[in-house]
Amino acid sequence: MTTETIDHSTLTRLLENGSVNSAHIVARPGGWSIQIRYGSKECSLTAQRSRQVRLFKRLETLVTYLRDMGINHFDVDASNYDPFQFKTYTRPDRSEAMKQAHEAAAYEEWFKEQVQSSVDDLRPSVSDEEARRIFAAKRDAIRQRAR
Repeated sequence: MTTETIDHSTLTRLLENGSVNSAHIVARPGGWSIQIRYGSKECSLTAQRSRQVRLFKRLETLVTYLRDMGINHFDVDASNYDPFQFKTYTRPDRSEAMKQAHEAAAYEEWFKEQVQSSVDDLRPSVSDEEARRIFAAKRDAIRQRAR
């Protein structure tokens, strides 16, 4: 028996074809995984983006996923189950990504406010040409004093 991996869309196609023989839930460090048997192959379900074995933090979430897929009968291997390990499972990479996303959103909001306040400012504005002419005159005056 060979061990492979499949993603959600492949599992959907296998179920549509009636090729799935059995489903097996396995406790792993950090969550629960699914192993699907079809033919002589046993495959672990992977996350679509990372291609790593997909882990469900809660058994209830995994059962709901399987039932939504049309799999109502499966067996569970809880030999590696450690209830304390599941409570400490964190995603520091996602936490950091969310912090960066919130900071970027806050900066964007601040920037939009700054631009709008500048647009709404009633004070008279100076054209680029006029500003360049004024500062050229100031530079010349400073150079004259320095001599």
